[in-house]
Amino acid sequence: MEFLRTLEGLRHPAATAFFSAVTYCGDEIFFMAVAIAVYWCVSKRNGYYILFTGFIGTVCNQFLKLWFRIPRPWVLDPDFTIVENARAAAAGYSFPSGHTQNIVGTMACVWMTEKRTWVRALAASLLLLVPFSRMYLGCHTPLDVGVAFVLALALALGLYPLVMRSEERPQIVWGLLAVSLVLSLLYWGYVNFYRFPVDIDAENLRAGTKNAYTLLGCLLGLIAAKALDDKYIRFRVEAVWWAQILKLVLGLGLLLLLRALLKPLFLLFLPEYPASLVRYFLLVLFAGAGWPLTFPWFSGLGGTKAAAADTPQL
Repeated sequence: MEFLRTLEGLRHPAATAFFSAVTYCGDEIFFMAVAIAVYWCVSKRNGYYILFTGFIGTVCNQFLKLWFRIPRPWVLDPDFTIVENARAAAAGYSFPSGHTQNIVGTMACVWMTEKRTWVRALAASLLLLVPFSRMYLGCHTPLDVGVAFVLALALALGLYPLVMRSEERPQIVWGLLAVSLVLSLLYWGYVNFYRFPVDIDAENLRAGTKNAYTLLGCLLGLIAAKALDDKYIRFRVEAVWWAQILKLVLGLGLLLLLRALLKPLFLLFLPEYPASLVRYFLLVLFAGAGWPLTFPWFSGLGGTKAAAADTPQL
């Protein structure tokens, strides 16, 4: 807390505005946009690398939050103040930092698979700036950020040699999907059947339980999309640069629209948790097997056809 109090005393409106903007790169939507951009436009293999690092990291992060149940800094010290515009995204328990987990895992994957200097420099900058922003804004302690940083980096480094061999050994992706499914089911069982202390914060437990259903829906959607792509679709990522931008912008726009429309629709006839599972199952299925059905058309734009093989490098 001493370090956070030091940062609190150094806050300046310009720096606060900067870090308030930077911190959004640790959100779910930013992770989704980067992972999908790589999966659709660069390399399926590298897309799976980001997805597995993010998915396994999120399951571990959510489990640790509910296991240790460490309050946020302003709860630990009532005299400490958070930057108010960061409060809405600082829900749930504090340890470890979810934003740090997201950005470090994602940008470490980008750095590992990218050779261009400017992209690596951008990835390294975000990898450092977002975790610092969580402390500057008062959302997390150095322990929250440090553990999430190490966990995300360890996952990215550990999964790299496995996923990079998956083009020669496709069963590796299915093996990682099976591991992810087991972890997701274990976390789902934990939030549903573990006897938590009676003094646990009900809202934090509700959020953790909803996340368990969301993660399980995402994983089931990814498995279904992978099966459909292997058997029927076999999409290629290649297209001219402006067609790639068009493909990405239109696809992400449709995905975000579905994300917004499906929530109230499913809540009409399903309880909150199953609705979240079905909603994210369909969203991931659309991203992995629905929108890719349009890729041959995008590949033909500009008078060129897609190359015969997937691009191996990011």
